[in-house]
Amino acid sequence: MRSIKIGCLAVIVAMFCIFAGGQDEQKAPVTVKHVPIARTSATSGQEMFKDYCAVCHGADGKGNGPAASALKMPPADLTTLAQKNDGKYPAAHVAAVIRGQATLPSHGSQDMPVWGPLFSSISQGHEAQVQQRVANLVAYIGTLQAK
Repeated sequence: MRSIKIGCLAVIVAMFCIFAGGQDEQKAPVTVKHVPIARTSATSGQEMFKDYCAVCHGADGKGNGPAASALKMPPADLTTLAQKNDGKYPAAHVAAVIRGQATLPSHGSQDMPVWGPLFSSISQGHEAQVQQRVANLVAYIGTLQAK
């Protein structure tokens, strides 16, 4: 379990490092490296999204993050979740996906970590803090929905 957590957490930091080195005309293929998860405030869904999700989903949530091209499956456009659900943001489903309780082809794969266990690890197993993290992240993704 510990190796899974460390491996999944490593993805985020590595992706930031990959793109921090600058942009050259001759670009090497993008690769995903695994690095430990950084502890981000549980009270800010926006901060968690920026630190945990934007590297793949993009700062705007449209699936255009700097690491998107390195993934086997393109990241979802998180701004269209409500449109695809008859205009209603599926908050409960989004929470289930984040926690790893709903299966999606990319979540839980080597490309996309399941955040529930990772949030538990950085919250020292405090379930209330994990719930707060998930709720705040879900609420922030709700603000990204296309009008």
